[in-house]
Amino acid sequence: MSLGSHLLPAGAVLLLWFGSTALIAWMANRSRATYRRSLAIGGVAGAAGLLTIAATAQSMTVGAVYLSFCGALVVWGWQELAFLTGAVGGPRRCVADPMATGWRRFSQATATVIYHEIALAVTLLLLLLVTWGAPNQTGTAAFALLFVLRLSTKLNLFLGTPNFSDELLPTHLRYLLTYFGPSRLGFWLLVSLVAVFALAVWLGTRVAVAPSGAETTAAGLLFALAALGALEHVFLALPIRDGALWRWALPTRRREEIKGGGYGL
Repeated sequence: MSLGSHLLPAGAVLLLWFGSTALIAWMANRSRATYRRSLAIGGVAGAAGLLTIAATAQSMTVGAVYLSFCGALVVWGWQELAFLTGAVGGPRRCVADPMATGWRRFSQATATVIYHEIALAVTLLLLLLVTWGAPNQTGTAAFALLFVLRLSTKLNLFLGTPNFSDELLPTHLRYLLTYFGPSRLGFWLLVSLVAVFALAVWLGTRVAVAPSGAETTAAGLLFALAALGALEHVFLALPIRDGALWRWALPTRRREEIKGGGYGL
């Protein structure tokens, strides 16, 4: 296999990840009057992403692998946009009870995002059913990987991490910050770092042993996605505000709020 066949998937994932995050951050931080149109556009795009994954499931070519992967990112982006605009969240939409501890605190935190988690789980189940037994599982695997990585991030934030970049969180969702744990490097974050890095390494070995161009591409895409997930977990442990990477994509009003320290709940 050529060096380009290994580097191209990694470059594609990096470009798609950076661009899609910037687009969602821009849409979610605009005026709430624009949300209905954004959600309508996102819904159409999400449906197209689902159809793309289904249509390419029986084709194990390099082009079909890329299309399936892109379909998964579009579906994921649609779900993230629904959450960040407040369309799908949970029944609890207020700050945390400062007196709540243990299971009560966990229950309250779960109630802020449970509808979104159910939507993600149902979507993943749908993708599993649509692609079951098909040769091209790239889209389903990518969505499952994103689901696991994001769930790990959410649990770590609840338990507490040394760092978290909140620039991309819209103002109307800033009550979620009150459910985050103390600033500390906890045991669960260390376990998560080891697990995510181990997953990335395992996917990297699959790239090396993949027997065909399409399988190499699929493994390379998933490896790059896992590597970015590992990097996201590293950012939780280090004093690096990765949200600054996309600050340029935010609407001018939101950038001015951040510049002026407008982070109030």
